[in-house]
This record gives sequence, structure tokens and C-alpha cells, in this order.
Amino acid sequence: MFHQLAAIALLPILIVQGFYVRWRTPLLPEPPGPRIGSAGNGSPLRLLVAGDSAAAGVGAASQSEALIGRLVTRLQDAFRVDWCLEAETGATTRSTIARLARLEASGFDVLITSLGVNDITGGVGTKTWLKRQRDLRSLARSQLGVTQLIIAGLPPVDGFPALPQPLRWYLGSRAKRLNEILENELASEPFTHFLDLRFTLDATLMASDGFHPGPAIYDGWARCAAELIFRAHLV
Repeated sequence: MFHQLAAIALLPILIVQGFYVRWRTPLLPEPPGPRIGSAGNGSPLRLLVAGDSAAAGVGAASQSEALIGRLVTRLQDAFRVDWCLEAETGATTRSTIARLARLEASGFDVLITSLGVNDITGGVGTKTWLKRQRDLRSLARSQLGVTQLIIAGLPPVDGFPALPQPLRWYLGSRAKRLNEILENELASEPFTHFLDLRFTLDATLMASDGFHPGPAIYDGWARCAAELIFRAHLV
């Protein structure tokens, strides 16, 4: 209740700061590199990474330094990884559902998602966001054949250098709350994992825009995801 009342009282400031951040923050490009490929010689593993600019690797110099590249590097000694990256800057849960619904490929073993920041900055309500997350997981299982889902939580927005106060406080508080709700919901779904992105709060490891992960954060993210994959697929 306090958070809602404070947000209402601060609304004019939050709106102005939101426009200011969009104007001031440099628009980093999605890194070059392949978005589909194969690597390794072990047991077959079909991997799909989907979502927003973080999934697309913004903040890294190339896809090899981004999430998909670091993850494939960690997996390729144990698996023959056939991987696909379906991500773009500005993607929301809703737009990602539409994107994945158009995929012709199926039979993926693992789906890793990075979504939420564009939903909360776009004003999507909690109930709507959670329903869209459920719809995304349902589509992944029924249409894409995914057997293991790794759902990344929202990043530690309260530590983003690019965000001024009180916007940083507001978005950070909302991100924490959504993470709590999502983690609790995923706990009851088999073969579904919540991946907490608060494994490091070191802002010096972020990209130059103060908003996206840098290569070291992508590597830590890949390490956490790989551990979940190893546990589920290595016997």
C-alpha cells in the first residue's frame, strides 16, 4: 500500500525522469554474431534463448561474449548443442509470445527467457504480466516441445546507475515484488526454474549505458543457467 501511495504522489516526477532517462541513455546496439548454430559432440541438447535486449546480448561486443555465447561455451563439452536466439531490444512478454508463436522449429529441450524490464517500464500491471508469463510457458511446452524452462527474474533495477532517484527506487521495488511473486509461482511447476539475476550487485560490471549487463555479468548468468541444465540433463 505504501509503495502504491508513494508512486501516486511521485507520479509527475517519475514521468519526467522516465523521459529524461530515455533521452540521455545511449542506445547500445545488439552485438553481431550468429543467432543459430551447433557446437559440441556430446548428447544432443536443443537450446532456445528468448526475450529482450539482455537476451539479445546488448552490452557485449559480440554474441560470443553475450548470454548465448557464454552458455554454449559452458555446455559444449557435455552436449552437442543446437541453439537458437530469438530476442530483440524492446521486447515484452507479449511481443515475445507472438515471436515464438511464429517459430517453425520445435522440439527444444531448454528455453531460457529474459523478460520483464520493458513490461514494468511500459506500465503493464502485475496480474496481466503474470498471465502473459503463464501463456508464454504454456506455448513453450505445447507448441515448442520445451521440457525445461529457465525463467530469469528481473535484474537488480535498484542498482542501475542509469536511473536517477526516485525512479530507481520505484522500478527497483516493483521488480523485487514481481520477482517474489514469480518465484513463488514457478516453485510449483515441474521442470521450471526461477533464475535470480541478483547473483552480483557490482554496478562496475555493467555495460557503459548503466542499464545493460556487461560480459562478466553475462558469464555469471550463463554459469547459473548451465548448472540448472547440467542437473536436469546429465545423469
